[in-house]
This record gives sequence, C-alpha cells and structure tokens, in this order.
Amino acid sequence: MTVVVGLTGSIASGKSTVSNMFRNLNIPVIDADQLSREVVEPEQPAYEKIVRLFGEEVLHDDGAINRKKLGKIIFGNKEKRKALNEIVHPEVRKEMVHRRDFYKTQQYPAVVWDIPLLFESNLTSYVDRTLVVYVDEETQLKRLMERDQSSREDAEQRINSQMSLNEKAEMADAVIDNNGTVDESFEQLKSILAKWNIVY
Repeated sequence: MTVVVGLTGSIASGKSTVSNMFRNLNIPVIDADQLSREVVEPEQPAYEKIVRLFGEEVLHDDGAINRKKLGKIIFGNKEKRKALNEIVHPEVRKEMVHRRDFYKTQQYPAVVWDIPLLFESNLTSYVDRTLVVYVDEETQLKRLMERDQSSREDAEQRINSQMSLNEKAEMADAVIDNNGTVDESFEQLKSILAKWNIVY
C-alpha cells in the first residue's frame, strides 16, 4: 500500500530541502512546479490554449512560452491569472495523478506530492497525509531576503500574499520545524515516516 504524502510549505520555508530528503530516501517526489513548466511546452495541450488566449507575443523566438512576459500580463490582472490557472492546473493535476498511479503500481512505500498550494487549491483529497515545512516569520523573512536579495518590504509583501505557515501547520497531519539545522529536520522527517509506518 503506497502512502501518498502531500508536502507543502511557504516561500523560503525550506520545502525544497525536505523534498530532497525524500529523494535521498528513494521515495519518489512529484513536483507540481516542475510539471507546471512541462505541461506548457510546445506540443502539449495547455500550450495551444495559452497561445490562443494570450497571443504569440508571449512566445520566445524559438516558440517556447516566455514565462516572464506571461507573468507580467497576469500579475496585475485577476481575470487573466484565473484563465491561465484554469488552463494549467487541470493539466498538472492530470499528470500528477498519472505519475502517482504509476508509482503505486511499482509498489513504492510512499510517493510525495510536492505542492506549494496544497491547501489553497483544495487538493488534500488526493493525498493520504499532509506534511508542512514550518519556519517562524522572522526566519522566513530573513531567508527570503537573503535568497532573493530583496528588501524587507518586498519580502513581507510576498509572504503576506500567501496563506500563513501557522494556518497551514494547523491543518497538517504533521509539521517539520525547519528553524534549526538540516540534520534536525531530517531526524524529524524520519520520525514522522516511522509514525506513518512508511518503511524506506
């Protein structure tokens, strides 16, 4: 029986670090962000729909989608952002389910769905367990400013535009407190997997 783990966090909480820990334990990770890039490649159904909706000015010379240009268009426009999400999200979901089912047939003990917006997009019904990577606000702010070389104000704005980590932690089946060292987080992960009877 494969346990499907929904892994989430917030910007600069260290979700990618924990994602890599799963990979190091030979537990497959299905990355929603990665898939959202793959499903908009030329020849993919979402690609055609995006070009039809936004026009060819969102393309690079080689025909690939210019994510920066597209980002600029949807950033300040709620309707267009919603329209883009309605094209991309179902394709990502379809591919995630397809890969999840493949790993189940391979009888992996667990498979991870790495989804930044797991709770916001109401995708918890697709997973058996939810795991949140948590840091306190000050640590999150500091890490984001260091990572993106951004001002405190910019970093705060980006953090506040998302559901708070406190809210996510309350909804999760388990939480990794990522305020400490990588080794400490790894120990927490192993103890959570033991509790969930996931033998790797």
